Amino acid sequence: MIVAGFVLLAVGVADLIRQFLPVARWWIAFVAAALAAAMLGVVVGAGVPAVIALGVAGVWTWLMPKGAASRAGFWPAVGIAAVCGASVVLIGPRPDAGLLGPSWHVSTPMGAAAFDQMLLAVGAIVFLLESANVVVRAALVSESVSVSTDDDSPEVPARPILRGGRLIGPLERVIVFGLTLVAAYPILAAILAAKGIVRFPEISRDGRHGNQAEYFLIGSLVSWFIALFAAFLLWWGIHTPS
Repeated sequence: MIVAGFVLLAVGVADLIRQFLPVARWWIAFVAAALAAAMLGVVVGAGVPAVIALGVAGVWTWLMPKGAASRAGFWPAVGIAAVCGASVVLIGPRPDAGLLGPSWHVSTPMGAAAFDQMLLAVGAIVFLLESANVVVRAALVSESVSVSTDDDSPEVPARPILRGGRLIGPLERVIVFGLTLVAAYPILAAILAAKGIVRFPEISRDGRHGNQAEYFLIGSLVSWFIALFAAFLLWWGIHTPS
């Protein structure tokens, strides 16, 4: 489990750095984040998982460059899911938190949380903020989703008109993630249905190609799946005894 927490956190922080910092400052931020992760790993007795996570994050940033097509299509996301899923299912939370030892105590509505469980929760949320956008974009590019302004015009790559999607997507995933964990399924279903209703006028004007509808469906389904998978990982981690 500790591997999944570190991997999600490392990849999520790397993508946040690439999104919100200028390119000239990337390496400074990457080095600072790597040192912080390594120190955290030493403190909590998880130096090897921290190093593994840094390696995974490095490969991720190379395979999924910002502003360019993925070098390996959608497969890096599948690899992240496989690593994290295997880590959570096969390796439960450790009984202690290294040097933190008996001083670590966090109470939640679901009971006392081990450090590994808290790290997994934080890592999942950080991943949902920007890395999930990277995954959705890779899925759309891999499917070559396109839109056409009229029947005679050439097709151009599909892209949202407004940048609000970069904020709506993370908020939506965090909401889906939280509602799934607390089993608020009627509210979750209502929110997902409301999104379809709001987008229906835009989709209905899409024309005979149906590309906008395809863009909406692929993007939404991939985004929701990521949030649900993250919730499943944390649910499994919470219900795995240390």
